[in-house]
Amino acid sequence: MTNNANAEEPTLVEHLTDLRKQLIKSSVVFLVFFLGMFSTINLWFPYVTKGHKLIVLSPLEIITFYMSISAAIALGLALPFVCHFLWQFVKPGLNEKESRFLSLYSPFMFILFAGGLVFGYFVVNPLSYNFLISLGAMNFDVMISAQEYARFLLLTTMPIGLLFELPMVALFLAAIGLLTGETMKKVRKWSYIVLAVVSGLITPPDFISQLIVLVPMILLYEGSIQLVIYTEKRARMRESEKSQSAI
Repeated sequence: MTNNANAEEPTLVEHLTDLRKQLIKSSVVFLVFFLGMFSTINLWFPYVTKGHKLIVLSPLEIITFYMSISAAIALGLALPFVCHFLWQFVKPGLNEKESRFLSLYSPFMFILFAGGLVFGYFVVNPLSYNFLISLGAMNFDVMISAQEYARFLLLTTMPIGLLFELPMVALFLAAIGLLTGETMKKVRKWSYIVLAVVSGLITPPDFISQLIVLVPMILLYEGSIQLVIYTEKRARMRESEKSQSAI
């Protein structure tokens, strides 16, 4: 027992050491992007505020706004590098199907996430922002603080980027045998309800924003069904070809 424990201990230590290295590299990459964004804030600041007049309620709110926005952008830029470092860490522990799936579809995961951010920035954010401001302008003098604007901007971009990963999640579950196209069809109505609830939770509390997010989520779900069915057909074709070649 003692010999076995001693034999396993170096493996665990090496495992934790590798995790530490990947986390340090991820932190360094994030820090570099953060410092870069923070030091060039005057260049990209107009793209964040989009010409809206914002107010600050205290001197500290200025630095809070700058840091939160810089950190969010730096996280988005560092995400491909962080995913690569984490992939290097988890790859040895994955089975063949999981490893093949992640290595093949990792670029598409980032593209979908970036697409969700773009959709949130150019569609969801301006439409929901203008709707809420016009709604408030009927009865109030609307003044938006920088801190609240930053929170609203992140709320209408980052969660949508994650939701756009739905096709990749469906393909991964199908690849490891936990999901089929027929199952997705059978639970379609319930899935729509879940998507409606999720879109309501991650978007501002107005019908316009929730509808704008829900429609592409439904389209992504339907697209996910077709992708899963297509991969199932390809898997059956490969199995048939192997059987014929074996004969």
